[in-house]
Amino acid sequence: MTRSSNAGDPPAPGGAPVPAVDVVCLGESMVTFLPSRPGRLADVPSFDRAIGGAESNVACTLARTGHTARWISRVGADGFGDHLLATIADTGVDVAHVRRDPRRPTGVYFRTAGDRGTGAHEVAYYRAGSAASAMSAATMDLDAIRSGRILHLSGITAALSADCRDLMRDLTARYPGRPLISFDVNYRPGLWRDPDDARVLLELARRADLVFVGEDEAEAAWGITGGPDPVRTALPEPGTLVVKRGGAGAVAYDRHGGRHAEPAPLVDVVAAVGAGDAFAAGFLSATLRDLPVRTRIRHGHLWAAAVLTAPGDLAAPPRRAVADCLAGLDDTAWGTLHLGPGWTNPAAADGRADEEVRTP
Repeated sequence: MTRSSNAGDPPAPGGAPVPAVDVVCLGESMVTFLPSRPGRLADVPSFDRAIGGAESNVACTLARTGHTARWISRVGADGFGDHLLATIADTGVDVAHVRRDPRRPTGVYFRTAGDRGTGAHEVAYYRAGSAASAMSAATMDLDAIRSGRILHLSGITAALSADCRDLMRDLTARYPGRPLISFDVNYRPGLWRDPDDARVLLELARRADLVFVGEDEAEAAWGITGGPDPVRTALPEPGTLVVKRGGAGAVAYDRHGGRHAEPAPLVDVVAAVGAGDAFAAGFLSATLRDLPVRTRIRHGHLWAAAVLTAPGDLAAPPRRAVADCLAGLDDTAWGTLHLGPGWTNPAAADGRADEEVRTP
């Protein structure tokens, strides 16, 4: 594991140059406690430990497919911070620039076994005053944050504290030579005390180069209805805007006025948690490879399908050769593609998993 930096002090000026990577992901990750059996949090007797964090999910998924990825954040100088760093580093992500805070804890949360989209689902966050909430321009290594070809951010960070919000504004400011700024709106109503605060997300999205937002998020956060096109009207600035539509697919708008709609394949869903992060990782991977926009959308769908057909927040993405083959299907074959649990297994790549990957 790459060692993380100690304490919360800003980096000394004139330090060694930070090696460049494909993608830098900045944001809070927490230790997640998953129930040992279904039921209310009040009734579950024990929990299994995992990790959760939108930005680290993206970094881990990209690293697993061969991209160089760096995750940057702050964690407590505690055992939970040790666990986060070890788990994320084990996927191949560089965690050398994560700062340890001796005064603030690593955030944790508990959730029930149900899908987040159901009314029965419960989540209990213990993140107030966490180490990550103290992220600011004064406490973070800005050179490391800007060391990727792409800097991936999320609206969750802006909701953690006023310092985090100011840092997000600093990072999305336009200046010569800045990395491509990728911004996933990731609207979480429970993190914003006043609904009007969510307008901050609109401000940040307008300053980004590549934006991911769900059609449902745009309605909940900004009151935008009527489909993807009104979202583009509200967000004309980003060079690329991706409006996700769940099982209906996604629409991407490019800087030249192009509109690219791609349906999602049929998926036998095991759990929906983490699919949005996987979609972003797939789209970013294809962006790094300079693939056509419609192919980037399809890679997003495929990587999301890998998570949808697995029980946890993270799942191994499809091997590049498999993803390229499926993304290259003609429209008829793509429209009838059916993915089930296990479709990313090596056997599927060799054509021996007909039950997991079904095409005409």
